[in-house]
Amino acid sequence: MTRIPVVAALFVCMASPLSWCESIRSEESPQSTRGWGTMAVVALSDLVDLATVVGGGWHSLGLRADGSIVAWGANDYGQCDVPSPNAGFVAVAAGALHSMGLKRDGSIVAWGFNGFMQCDVPSPNADFVAIAAGALHSMGLRRDGSVAAWRHGKYGQCDVPSPNADFIAVAAGHQHSLGLKADGSIVAWGANDYGQCDVPSPTADFIAVAGGGKHSLGLKADGSIVAWGQCAVPDPTRELGAR
Repeated sequence: MTRIPVVAALFVCMASPLSWCESIRSEESPQSTRGWGTMAVVALSDLVDLATVVGGGWHSLGLRADGSIVAWGANDYGQCDVPSPNAGFVAVAAGALHSMGLKRDGSIVAWGFNGFMQCDVPSPNADFVAIAAGALHSMGLRRDGSVAAWRHGKYGQCDVPSPNADFIAVAAGHQHSLGLKADGSIVAWGANDYGQCDVPSPTADFIAVAGGGKHSLGLKADGSIVAWGQCAVPDPTRELGAR
């Protein structure tokens, strides 16, 4: 658990085009961090006891074991300014320029860029069990198996297909959305310019789902991965990195 935070922090520092930061290791300060511009920088000592980490457009979120959130990276829209009280969180999600946290009581807190009202959680803000963030839209899975998706919906990514029921997981890509049903099938909707919403047949036996920029992924019960859209699954018989 001690290695994951370091890798995540360095990745964000190097990837962000909005400002600069660097980790410095020296005899005087072996684990100091400095930054400037619109970057939120945290000390490596703050990146401990993380249970989950997620990456947004140019920022990252870490959920600590105590239910608090630590955020670092680009902060030009306040996406790293976790609202108070920073406690009682059980899940996090990061969009391009906004952040989300799911509370233990089933409510959702969202902050950061709100130009498309992706941080305005629909009422009633209760009974949520999972969250997902797209580039400019947000999703929440309710305890009754229905999905709420809000705001930027130019490509239909917030138009949950009927019947809106029996979902057990949600995921969001750049401009598309996905839902995993209790029967193991996947439903996808929104932008489909690369076929990211064309779930391959048979759409069955899935146990997890994820969305990328222009692609989608599904994990099968047998441990295999199905990918569609702008992507391809590596040959499992070949080592990663082999040519």
